[in-house]
Amino acid sequence: MNPIRALLLTMAGSPGWKKVLTGWGVTHRVVARFVPGESLDEALAAVRDLNATGMSATLNPLGENVTSVADATEGTEAYIEILERIAAEHLDCNVSVKLTVMGLDLGEDIALANLCRVLEVAAAHGNFVRIDMEASPYVDRTLNIWHQARVRFPAVGLVVQSYLRRSFDDIERLVPTGAAVRIVKGAYAESEAIAFADKQAVDTEYLRILDRLAEPDAIDRGGKVAVATHDPAMIEHGRRLIDANAMAGWEFQMLYGIGKSLQRNLVETGYDVRVYVSYGTSWYPWFMRRLAERPANLGFFLRHLLPWT
Repeated sequence: MNPIRALLLTMAGSPGWKKVLTGWGVTHRVVARFVPGESLDEALAAVRDLNATGMSATLNPLGENVTSVADATEGTEAYIEILERIAAEHLDCNVSVKLTVMGLDLGEDIALANLCRVLEVAAAHGNFVRIDMEASPYVDRTLNIWHQARVRFPAVGLVVQSYLRRSFDDIERLVPTGAAVRIVKGAYAESEAIAFADKQAVDTEYLRILDRLAEPDAIDRGGKVAVATHDPAMIEHGRRLIDANAMAGWEFQMLYGIGKSLQRNLVETGYDVRVYVSYGTSWYPWFMRRLAERPANLGFFLRHLLPWT
């Protein structure tokens, strides 16, 4: 693994570094580029602006790994509030959820029950929910819960991370189900036994997954695909697949505050674009993983931290 990426991922889980970096005003100013605010109202304002430019959105309230049933219930109710507000304001927006926010560390049964509460509300409003994929110890449990929930709620998707060595096999198992899949590269610290350490290998696997999802049997199953990346090579590959197969249900997904001109260009040339809007007070680990994920983000941070560089 790239040593800078490894350091940033270590910092993401470090209470000491969290205390240092969250105490710097410059950090908050940089984070504001990627996180439109700490409140749902601020996030919804960002969604309205995106919708006005022809882009869809996904709301991602930041947080993970609750340790009590009460906190899991609170996290679940927060997701429900988001869905209710989206419906009330008639926004083109869905929701990304983390199972650890709904109690996965307390038991699969708790997380599944809470997820189903969220999915019931989403179904009532005709909306869609995507289960985020977390670090490797959660992958099997996440897939298991997704399979159980989808029996009752078809409008639930999930995420596959191309840096995990297992992911192509997971895709092979998901293709027959017609799953709605968001493809990302992955941003957690993993051992080389579990994940590809070389960027080229991660990119190659990402493209291999996209190619598999564009094969006739996958297309015939109707699975929607989200190409979640800011990498120009990945985007161009996705465009070629969409154009060659005239595929509906594929879209590009990008993070709020990154690649705005690229987002506009894709919309103007007829592609569907969805922007991932994260918000909340628990931004530190998310922000550090974004720095590790994309060197341009780290450069942006350092330029603000060290104005003379």
